[in-house]
Amino acid sequence: MTSRLPQLGRRGEGWVALQIVLVAVMAAAGTKGRKWPPASRVVRMAAAGLSGLGGLYLFGGAVARLGRQITPFPKPVEQGSVKSTGAYGLVRHPMYGGVLLLTLAWSLVSSPLALVPWSVAAGFLDAKRRREEAWLVEEHPDYEEYRTSVRHSLVPFIW
Repeated sequence: MTSRLPQLGRRGEGWVALQIVLVAVMAAAGTKGRKWPPASRVVRMAAAGLSGLGGLYLFGGAVARLGRQITPFPKPVEQGSVKSTGAYGLVRHPMYGGVLLLTLAWSLVSSPLALVPWSVAAGFLDAKRRREEAWLVEEHPDYEEYRTSVRHSLVPFIW
């Protein structure tokens, strides 16, 4: 599988830099933007709680499962292996999904303005995922089978 998405560096360093910028913009939008209307508080807090817990599970589960293979870069580490249990049994990219759910929770708690960079970040992380999957297919012949068995890429049962 080849990807038309750029590598943005030997290990994908540009992808990481852009992700950091998006998270910073989201944090600023949540801090500086107009606050949510008080009438929506109960529903927003419930949704933010569920999103945050799901994000913590995915992100934390991915970190625990990867161990020494963990890297912020989309290019897989040399001599790594495909993980398929725990959070990786639910989605192929639980760290990305975890970040999306955690930042969605932040947006729901802070300001509707934070949803603008969040939506850009969602598309960006999906593109980063596709770039990473192209590298994973090149590096690991068993990745295609894993991708077939774990259908969702970022958020269980949704995406």
